[in-house]
Amino acid sequence: MSSRNRVRIALLLAVLSLLAWSCSSAPKPAPATAPSKASAPPAEPKAESPAPKQDAAPAKTVIPPDEAKGEPPAQDKPLQEKDETTVSLDTALRLYQDAKQAKESGDLVSALRMLDEAYGLILKAKIPADSPLLQDKDNLRLLIAQRIQEIYAVRRSPVGGNGKAIPLADNQWVEFEIKLFTGAERKTFEEGYRRSGLFRGFILEELRKEGMPEELSWLPIIESWFQPRALSVARALGLWQFIPSTGYIYGLSQDRFIDDRMDPFKSTRAAIKYLQQLHSFFGDWLTALAAYNCGEGAVQRAIATQNISYLDNFWDLFQRLPNQTARYVPRFIASVAIIQDPAKYGMILPEPYPPLAYDTVKLNKPMKLSVLAKALGLEATDLIFLNSELRYDQTPDREYDLRVPTGYADKTLQALADVPKFLPPEFDTYLVRSGDTLSSIARRYGVAVQAIIQYNGLRTNYLIFPGQALKIPRRAG
Repeated sequence: MSSRNRVRIALLLAVLSLLAWSCSSAPKPAPATAPSKASAPPAEPKAESPAPKQDAAPAKTVIPPDEAKGEPPAQDKPLQEKDETTVSLDTALRLYQDAKQAKESGDLVSALRMLDEAYGLILKAKIPADSPLLQDKDNLRLLIAQRIQEIYAVRRSPVGGNGKAIPLADNQWVEFEIKLFTGAERKTFEEGYRRSGLFRGFILEELRKEGMPEELSWLPIIESWFQPRALSVARALGLWQFIPSTGYIYGLSQDRFIDDRMDPFKSTRAAIKYLQQLHSFFGDWLTALAAYNCGEGAVQRAIATQNISYLDNFWDLFQRLPNQTARYVPRFIASVAIIQDPAKYGMILPEPYPPLAYDTVKLNKPMKLSVLAKALGLEATDLIFLNSELRYDQTPDREYDLRVPTGYADKTLQALADVPKFLPPEFDTYLVRSGDTLSSIARRYGVAVQAIIQYNGLRTNYLIFPGQALKIPRRAG
C-alpha cells in the first residue's frame, strides 16, 4: 500500500474517533466571553434582575387572550522513504492522537500544545490542487481546530459556575438589535416576554437538569415570541422552531393528528438535546446557537472559508454566515441584555403570565375540541391552547393525554360519553396546472368547489396559480 493511501486511511480513523472524543469524561465545556471585533472589550455581563417567582403553579389555568469496514493500515515505513507532505500529515495525525490521550487524562496544557503543533504542520503541508490528499488535509485541519476550540472552552469554564456561561458581548450588532427591540418591535417584545411566564419555569427546570446556561431559556423569545404554534416561511414550527427533518431526528412525532413540534414541553426537551449536541461539536455556545439557526453544515462551511489559523472567536465568523443567522446571535444577546436590565434601555417589562397549569385526562376517542369545550362550558380556545400539538384541534384515534384546565378532569370524564366521535377528512395533494380552474379540479375529484376553498383557506376571489399545491378532500366510501 502506498504511503499516500496509508495517510488517507489513518485520517479516516481519526475522523471516526470524533464521537469518542466528544463523549470523553472531561467536564462539559462552558466558554467565557469571546472578544468582539469592536476595539473596546466586551462589556461585563449585567446582573440579572430578579425574575418573577414561578415555583408554584396557580390554582387556576390562565390562557393568554391572543391565542463504514476498511483495510487496516500497514506499518509505517521509515520516515526517510516518505515525501515531505506525507511526513507532515503523519506527524500531525500522531500529535492529534497524543493530544486526545492528554485531554482525556486532564492535561489540557499538553493537549493544546500538541494540537497547535499539529495545526502548524497541516498549514505548512504544500499539496497540489489536484491531489486527493487535499481533502484529507482539510478534514484533519477542521478536526484539530474543533478540538482546540473545545479545550479553550474547558479552560475558560468558571470555577463553580453560576450559569452565566454565554458571553454577552456589547458591540455594534447587538446595539442594532437592542434599538429594534426598544423601538419598532417594542410591543411584540413585551408580549413575548409576558408569554414567557407560561413555559419558562419548565424550560429552566430542564436546563438545570442538564447543567446548561439559564440564558438559553430566553431563546424562544427570538424564535417564536413564546408562541407554541408559530410558523416560519421555512416551515419551522413551534416554540423552538424545528423544521420537520430536525424534529424527527430529535424524537418529535409528526403524523395525521399530532405535530410534537407544537408541544411546548416535548419540543423543549428536543431543543435541549439539539443544543447539547451542537455545543459538544463546536465547543462554544455562540457558534452552537448559530448552528441551531442555520444548521451545522452551514457553520462548518463558514469556518472552512476563514483565512485564519482556526476558529477561536465567534465574531470573526458570524459575518460569513447567512444574513438571518448573522443577526440571530446578536438578537439573542440583545434580548437577554434587555431582560437583565430593562431600565438601562428605557423598558418597563410587563408581569409575565403565571406558569401554565392544567390537569390531564387519558382519552381513547377522536373528538373535536370545540364540541368537548361546549360540553364543559369552556371556550374552545381554552382546550386548543392547552393541546397546541393537535393539528386539527381534535384528539387522535388512539390513546392521548388531553390537557384540561385545572379542576376540570372529573367533569371531562363525565362528559366524554355525550361527545360524538369525529375523524378529520383525508386529503390528496394536487399541483395546479396551467388552464386549471377550481371547477375543473372539483369535477375531476368529485368534490364540491366550496370544500376545496374551505380546506385550503382560499380568499373570496378564489384565485389559483400554476404550481400551487391544493389539498383535495377524499370522498367517503
